[in-house]
Amino acid sequence: MDRTRILALVLLAIGPAVLPAQRPARRAPAPTAFSADRLARIDRLMQQYVDSGKIAGAVGLVLHNGNVVYQHAAGWSDLATHRAMTRATLFRIASQTKALTTVVILSLMEEGKLSVSDPVSRYIPGFAHTTVATRSDTGRVIKPASRQITIRDLLTHTAGISYGTDSLVAPLYSAQGLGPAAGWGWYTADKDEPICTTIERLATLPFVAQPGERWVYGYNTDILGCVAERASGMPLDELIRTRITGPLKMNDTFFFVPAAAAGRLATVYASDSTNHVYRAPDGPRGQGNYVTGPRKSFAGGAGLVSTAPDYARFLQMLLNGGELDGVRVLAPHTVDLMTHNQSGMLFDTTGANGFGFGFGIVQRYGTNGMASVGTFSWGGAYGSQYAVDPVEHLVIVFMINQLPNRADIGGKFPTLVYQALVTRR
Repeated sequence: MDRTRILALVLLAIGPAVLPAQRPARRAPAPTAFSADRLARIDRLMQQYVDSGKIAGAVGLVLHNGNVVYQHAAGWSDLATHRAMTRATLFRIASQTKALTTVVILSLMEEGKLSVSDPVSRYIPGFAHTTVATRSDTGRVIKPASRQITIRDLLTHTAGISYGTDSLVAPLYSAQGLGPAAGWGWYTADKDEPICTTIERLATLPFVAQPGERWVYGYNTDILGCVAERASGMPLDELIRTRITGPLKMNDTFFFVPAAAAGRLATVYASDSTNHVYRAPDGPRGQGNYVTGPRKSFAGGAGLVSTAPDYARFLQMLLNGGELDGVRVLAPHTVDLMTHNQSGMLFDTTGANGFGFGFGIVQRYGTNGMASVGTFSWGGAYGSQYAVDPVEHLVIVFMINQLPNRADIGGKFPTLVYQALVTRR
């Protein structure tokens, strides 16, 4: 995922029937804060993209003050069989997994099981002596890291760790089943080994920047998943289930799809050169191994499958300061750590955007559409996107499974949500 794509994901953000734990609610009549006519524009936009063949289908969901103001499924979850997209469709959420893994790490911090200042080597000894690759006139030069990588470095993506697809290190990563040998670089669902085994192998490879030197998107949160396992003595899937998805009744969020739910998993499509969709291939660069496969690699950076209503419950918990429906997952101060800039000017040298613990943060109004200052957001490689606007008390979730994805509907969706919000706060 290049810097342009990453900054575009930050562009997201967002009104009364309470979002249920499992079955998606029907859209309530538009409250006074939103114009019903203007919300209808979103339906038309989504259908236009389906009818033009730019997307197969998508699901959009918007909450205001914890209540559903918009929820719509358009198109098909599978074109060949004419299986309709529904609000219960399962999506591969890729990097949207990072937010849940970050919550697990910070919940362990709250229990005193780790500190964000801890060196990663305390939990994964192979990180005690990492290396960094640089270019020279004679080729690649590998030097020792200037200091040890900390958990904070991983949370902020300032550890210097990429996905290993850079030409400088790609051959070395491929030889270890990572980088270009792992789908698009981040994919591990087909690996017949626990995630910590993969991460121990990663520790032997050179990274692409010194710790704290610059913002680099990569395996950071996958490493955090292993740290969480080592600090707790539990596998990451169990940590997420017992600390987040179980208590919040996110019953459709998991690393691998149960057999009974396989028929609800959206087919992955890809954009061709004319910006029309075709079915993505089987395997790591397409459909993935989320239904069949080893089911051993719980990747904290990109492994989960979820629905729009489930993910909206998770985001609403964060918007509420760590609590939802009487269940407290994190303390308010801990959520503040996540949702405030922790990366200085490394993420965006203009200061218009920052990066917290797992999210992009709007620092200046107007740099990311109409999202308020303080809006935190991210997305996934399959095209899904989300944002939380704490000023307007809005949550927006847009789900699609398309990779590569040349459709620009993800960027338009939050704009149409904001244009429907007609009551000033």
